[in-house]
Amino acid sequence: MSGPSTYVPKSALGRWFESRLPIMGLIHSSFVAYPTPRNLNYWWTFGGILSVMLMVQIITGIVLVMHYTPHVDYAFNSIELIMRDVNWGWLLRYTHANGASMFFVAVYIHMLRGLYYGSYKAPREVLWILGVIIYLLMMATGFMGYVLPWGQMSFWGATVITNLFSAIPLVGEAITTWLWGGYSVDNPTLNRFFSLHYLLPFMIAGVVVLHVWALHVVGQNNPDGVEVKNVARDTVPFTPYATLKDGFAMMCFMLFFAWWIFYVPNYLGHADNYIEANPLATPAHIVPEWYYLPFYAILRAVPSKLGGVVAMFSAILVLCFLPWLDTSKVRSAKYRPVYKVFFWLFVASAVGLGYLGAMPAEGGYVLASRLLAVYYFAFFLIVMPLLGLFETPHPVPASIADAVLKSTHSAKA
Repeated sequence: MSGPSTYVPKSALGRWFESRLPIMGLIHSSFVAYPTPRNLNYWWTFGGILSVMLMVQIITGIVLVMHYTPHVDYAFNSIELIMRDVNWGWLLRYTHANGASMFFVAVYIHMLRGLYYGSYKAPREVLWILGVIIYLLMMATGFMGYVLPWGQMSFWGATVITNLFSAIPLVGEAITTWLWGGYSVDNPTLNRFFSLHYLLPFMIAGVVVLHVWALHVVGQNNPDGVEVKNVARDTVPFTPYATLKDGFAMMCFMLFFAWWIFYVPNYLGHADNYIEANPLATPAHIVPEWYYLPFYAILRAVPSKLGGVVAMFSAILVLCFLPWLDTSKVRSAKYRPVYKVFFWLFVASAVGLGYLGAMPAEGGYVLASRLLAVYYFAFFLIVMPLLGLFETPHPVPASIADAVLKSTHSAKA
């Protein structure tokens, strides 16, 4: 917990302002003096990386909007205008397009770290659920952004995905018609998606503020999964210890990001999206962006349209219930040898589903998707509840300081 601020302004003007609006005190208590577990590793730097990526997406998006025309007759050409005629437009567009992928790379690592170290367990349930809400908003934002270039894959991706809502009993057709703004994907659809794509990042920023607030109330988890018992022994100030580590990780990640922008800017896209949308010509194989592929594979693994939609959304919503599905009293997989095996099998199944989502929905691909989808749900609904009852974990350190001293002695030995 950050606790009350100990910040004392040095100037008379600073003291006057702080007594009326204690912004500097809030910053100091949250990002300078905030007690951070001393055993955090580099997997904990992805929260800061995600904050940077959100700012990159918002800034580049605002500038791109100045040159984009949300109309079916001009949208595709306005993207070409940005790429060819706007000063540094190609850089803005490639940064924004690849930034979405980097955002999802960071968020998937962030989520898997939470799964591995049990960051969803009490008292961090609300913190975890807010993270899932951010993830859902990211998925909606990314999907709507993918439609805006109005290429072939944009148009047909929007047609396929929005059609899924028609499978919902009673209200499905009405929802689909509202999303389209008519009876097919057309100009009203593009305008709706443009408006929502511009709005949702600011909603994400708002939920991120709540996420950080919740984090500062309950405190950070750590690799050993034990709570802070003695602030002096178990923690270090956020600045400079965490800020230096976060800063180094951010620079490394930005170098990785820059490699995609300057060397392979179109690798994660689809060639068909450089063909203007044509409602009369269906692409041979409609594929969403790579970060949706595991859920797309789950959708296609179920023969029923409604069943596929339910399975796809359930695959995301089940994450909200992890704090109650995991019955183990030990947080970290570091001390759970059996859970560790099932966790890496889960990661392999998610990667496998991603590969299968990019393959045609036929033959062995469908069978493999069904098998991996079964394991995906079994991990949450069967493995997690039962392991907590039958697994014998390794002894957990009494405190963070004990864990650090033990690892230090092991390293020296």
